[in-house]
Amino acid sequence: MRRSRVQSIPTSIPTSIPTSTASSTRRATDVSRARSEKASAGSAAAPARAEESVDEVAAPEQPAPEHPAPEHPATAGHGHPAEDACSVLWDHDGTSAFGTAATAGFFVAVEQPGPWGREAARECHLDPELALELDARCVRAGGRFMLIRRPGPHSERPGPRRVLVAHAGDHPAQSWLVAADREHLGDLLGLDWGALARGSKALVMASLTGSRTADPTLLVCTNGRRDVCCAVRGRPVAAAAAASAPDRVWEVSHTGGHRFAPTAVLLPWGQTYARLDEKTAGWVLGASMDGHTPVELLGGAHDRGRSGLDPASQCAESTVRAAIAETRLAALAAGPPTPSGEGSEVTVAHVDGRSWLVHVVRAPKGVQRPESCGKAAIDVLEFHGEIVEGPDQQ
Repeated sequence: MRRSRVQSIPTSIPTSIPTSTASSTRRATDVSRARSEKASAGSAAAPARAEESVDEVAAPEQPAPEHPAPEHPATAGHGHPAEDACSVLWDHDGTSAFGTAATAGFFVAVEQPGPWGREAARECHLDPELALELDARCVRAGGRFMLIRRPGPHSERPGPRRVLVAHAGDHPAQSWLVAADREHLGDLLGLDWGALARGSKALVMASLTGSRTADPTLLVCTNGRRDVCCAVRGRPVAAAAAASAPDRVWEVSHTGGHRFAPTAVLLPWGQTYARLDEKTAGWVLGASMDGHTPVELLGGAHDRGRSGLDPASQCAESTVRAAIAETRLAALAAGPPTPSGEGSEVTVAHVDGRSWLVHVVRAPKGVQRPESCGKAAIDVLEFHGEIVEGPDQQ
């Protein structure tokens, strides 16, 4: 390997970021208002809060009520995010999304229709003791517990619930996703948690009877109780994506990173995206069937990183991926970071034998922004990666 100093990969993004179409968000908001008016006949509506948004999303178009409910403080009419909504501010600044995927070695996602609260595991119609126990077991084993629901109206329905279990791990070539349907979600307590943490698909499937290998699946964050940007900007994206791949798209309770809404996680790899729209979500669904990420989504505008890695390693892997335009999700694997000066160094290996040494720093951007709507502004920190050793650049 020849040591050479090369230009760092630019992570800034255009100040104009594609968003969901205005018509989609307008329909979603109008129908939500109509349902809110109908519900208010039986009970008074609670005052709007910074984390609050409607719990319904539109399918058919309906007329707006005569006296629509007031807009959420973070919206600017017809479901558009306000100029000071957290994700709008971060879009405007061109802040890179590198190194911001929530870290998790695996995911357990359980279908739970109906409304979700800010702390979805505790504030939903799922048995709270069961939800908290599943959450605790996931955390102890190094994973993440999430709730999912079908895009569209969020009414309760009887019948089996879908369960998704994905191993992301630190090497994408070892990722896998299985699905099962359960009448009794308490059965999930019998999962082989040790096998799940190790990535043993066979043992996990043996402990989850009736499970089957599933196609790549996109989980779009839409929980307005966590942050209104996720609802206003995420729900139209989820609805549009589900129209073309109904069994491969779910709304999810929390991915972290509201400031990058619409944000989503692609299972099984844990590849996390920022600033999706209806078109780019469709690209993700199409490319992922062949184990790829869209080339248009390489770089700091959309690539938040892969969840099985720590933030510095995420940034390093994304830096190399953008530099060589590598779209195969299993082609690169970043190692652990080692301290180096004010940052760290990470080796990124390619399946063809090449490797790169990337210097990663997290530095202030020089602006203050809220990480979530309604919160105080804080100093924005941004990951940057620079390739300092690697094959000759062509």
